[in-house]
Formats: sequence, C-alpha cells, structure tokens
Amino acid sequence: MTCKTGFMILATGAVMAAVAATAQAQQPGDPEQGLRFARQVCAECHLVVKEAGRSTNPNAPTFAVISNTPGMTSAALSLALQTSHRTMPNIVISGDDLSNVIAYILSLKGRD
Repeated sequence: MTCKTGFMILATGAVMAAVAATAQAQQPGDPEQGLRFARQVCAECHLVVKEAGRSTNPNAPTFAVISNTPGMTSAALSLALQTSHRTMPNIVISGDDLSNVIAYILSLKGRD
C-alpha cells in the first residue's frame, strides 16, 4: 500500500466516523416546543392537534394523518418540510424548530 492510498483510507474512515458521531449527537427534538411552533405557523392550514376534525385547508392533511402515513420517519419529514410543494406555502423551517415539529408530528403516530 502506498502512502497516498493509506492516507485516503484513513481520511475516509475519519469522515465516516465524523458523520456517525454527528448522526448520534442529533437531538430528537421537543414535541411540546414543536406543538407551540405548529400552532403559530402550521395551524393556518393544518389541524395540528390530536382531535377529531379537519384541517382548515381541505388540501392540507391533519398532522395525525401525516404521522400515520406508511413510511413516515423523521428523515422523511425532514425532507418533506425542506422541499417546496405546489400546495404549501414556501415556509422555511430549520434548526430546533424543524427538529421540534418533527418530534411533535411523530408523537401523534397511532393516534388518528
């Protein structure tokens, strides 16, 4: 093995370790803070609380329906909330707000 090849293997290992450590260090978010954020930002269109009813916008699913969508995970929600939609305003959610609202939505699983 050449010195260059050894360095590449070492560098690749270091990057993989850093990515794994970052993924483990991410906090899952605070559902209570997520509910507060959702009431301020999302409730204009979505039914955000766990109760019978419909969203104010008939095209906007309730958060309970979103949480119970097959395959819905924090990664899927993160991607969905950071991607523009034709039927959704271009709202930028990032940082703790993103983690918190995802934690809140996922806390509704099994409660639709």
